[in-house]
Amino acid sequence: MLGEYRISGRRAAEISASVEEAVASGGLEPGQLLPPMRELAARLGVNPNTVAAAYRTLRERGVIETDGRRGSRVRARPATTGREYIRVEVPEGVRDVAAGNPDPALLPPLAAAFAAAAGQGDRQPVLYGEAAVEPELERIARVDLDADGVPDGPVAVTSGSLDAIERVLAAHLKPGDAVAVEDPGWGSLLDLVPALGLRTVPVGVDGDGPLPDGVRAALAAGARALIVTDRAQNPTGAAVTATRARALRSVLRQHPETLLVEDDHGHRIVDLPLHPLAGTTRHWALVRSAAKAYGPDLRLAVLTGDAVTVDRVRGRQQLGPGWVSRIVQRAVVRLWTDGAVDARAVAAAYGRRRDALIGALADRGVAAHGRSGMNVWIPVPDETGAVARLLHAGWAVAPGARFRMSAPPGIRVTVSALTEAETEPLADAIAAAVAPGTARGHV
Repeated sequence: MLGEYRISGRRAAEISASVEEAVASGGLEPGQLLPPMRELAARLGVNPNTVAAAYRTLRERGVIETDGRRGSRVRARPATTGREYIRVEVPEGVRDVAAGNPDPALLPPLAAAFAAAAGQGDRQPVLYGEAAVEPELERIARVDLDADGVPDGPVAVTSGSLDAIERVLAAHLKPGDAVAVEDPGWGSLLDLVPALGLRTVPVGVDGDGPLPDGVRAALAAGARALIVTDRAQNPTGAAVTATRARALRSVLRQHPETLLVEDDHGHRIVDLPLHPLAGTTRHWALVRSAAKAYGPDLRLAVLTGDAVTVDRVRGRQQLGPGWVSRIVQRAVVRLWTDGAVDARAVAAAYGRRRDALIGALADRGVAAHGRSGMNVWIPVPDETGAVARLLHAGWAVAPGARFRMSAPPGIRVTVSALTEAETEPLADAIAAAVAPGTARGHV
């Protein structure tokens, strides 16, 4: 059952650590069965309750899953390995269109904003016990949220979108609960959910966002939470339309206890309007990160939601990092008030690059998708082969396995820094890599 690997330990923590180390090193492979608890307890000479506690810890960490009498096995994609490892190593001389980064040329300079924030900190140092959110940041964020139709709610600040989503899920869910997620969807999120001991339920996506029938089925089957990307969905570029939002709100009204989490991934880099679902259910949260518009190293996201959810997030945050640096918050305020990013210009630049590649691929008979943001999703019949052929042709693209569960194969191309001169050669290479046929849908 376990081959050459022997689980060791006398205490629950030692046993769980032994299994986790084996999964990380490859000694235990995804899908591999673990011994029944009583059998392992007898082998180790410990109480079966000790092994039960170890297995419970491993489930909560997303390392293993248990299916009743069928026993416990290593998760197909354990959290210890992570989808970030499913990537292409980019050799020298190969053009990288896989990384998912914004165009550095469209990011604003930060020096003046941080110098001003540091100067304000010298004059008014932030001490223990003071407010966790910079008042001016909260005011501006709330004005923006109001303008976009997001219901009134308190504001918190987290270290990026993933930090916010993790805190919201932990505030309401317990290990074993099911979470409906987009498929294809954000790879880091697809890792996070099982790492919290939660179960992922895939929901199909088209260019207008999550499919209502898929959401309905997931919630009817018992999913306690739904995570939706409002704009610039990663990897497909989907953006929730007004019509799709109405359909999704109709579904959610039938499940008012669902925890709704919205990630406005395209804030300040897209020119499509926001159609929020927030407020349809009792508990909800919406998060906006500064990463795409101002740079990935600016680890700040604005979170709003119902009062109970935000209060729980703030309370738990106080017991950990306490708050996101007010110097960073003040720098973001300065960037906002100075108009450091021209959102329309950034959206137009990414839009031209997306449309050019999608159009060039269409001319070659290849379907591609991307309504917003900086990525284009291309369904392919042979994902591994397409990635390898493109690498050989001088292009590194992201394999779809990083972003999907049950969705058909695909590749993701980041167009953020793609030049006009590169569009046609890249389209030629993709068309050759996916020949002789290409899947036509991405749902």
